[in-house]
Formats: sequence, C-alpha cells, structure tokens
Amino acid sequence: QVQLVESGGALVQAGGSLRLACAASGNIVSIKTMGWPRQIPGKQRELVATITSESNTNYADSAKGRFTVSRDNAKNTMYLQMNSLKPEDTAVYYCHAEAVTVSTSGYYYTASFWGQGTQVTVSS
Repeated sequence: QVQLVESGGALVQAGGSLRLACAASGNIVSIKTMGWPRQIPGKQRELVATITSESNTNYADSAKGRFTVSRDNAKNTMYLQMNSLKPEDTAVYYCHAEAVTVSTSGYYYTASFWGQGTQVTVSS
C-alpha cells in the first residue's frame, strides 16, 4: 500500500503563486509516473501536469508557461509550482502516482494511487 499526502492548497488572489506538494509513503519499490489532475467545478477532470521517474514532463495547454512540475526522488515527493494564477485555476488538485510494489509472494507489480485532493481558490 502507498499513501499520497498533499499540502499547499490555499486562497490566493489572481496573479499570485502557490506551491503544492505530494509526499508518497508506504511499501514503495519505485515510483514511475506522477501527475496532478484537477477538478474544476462544472467541468471534466483535467490532467494539469505529469512527470516521469526520469523527470520528463508534460503540461496541459492551460498550464504551459505558468506551472512547473518537479520531483525529489530521494524524498518521494512531487511538487507543482503555480505562478500567475487565474480565477479559472480554481479547482481541487489531486496527486496521482503509478508505483511499483512487491507482493507477499515476491512478485513486482504496478498499482495506481490517489491523494485526497487539496483546494486551490483564486480570487479576482
């Protein structure tokens, strides 16, 4: 079992910045891809950013140039630096990870894990 704990969500004015963090713990062999999906009220879930174990990144068009995703493998932690925030960024931001674990019988497998979500609210 792997647990993901998020922090950093807050109320901020338009144009401001926030940094979200996601710390993974538990029976971790390795963490492959991690990402930040967000749920904007009244809209479908959007995958804001992803980062691989080799630190290759991808961003949604809405995040490019403003958001930066990074990870510290030694700490099993992923970050999302959000700058130039807009009211339309208001959402619940989730942490997601594909983590490799080992079964009780000694075989390796990959499982998907989600954080609890953290609220980001941007006022105009």
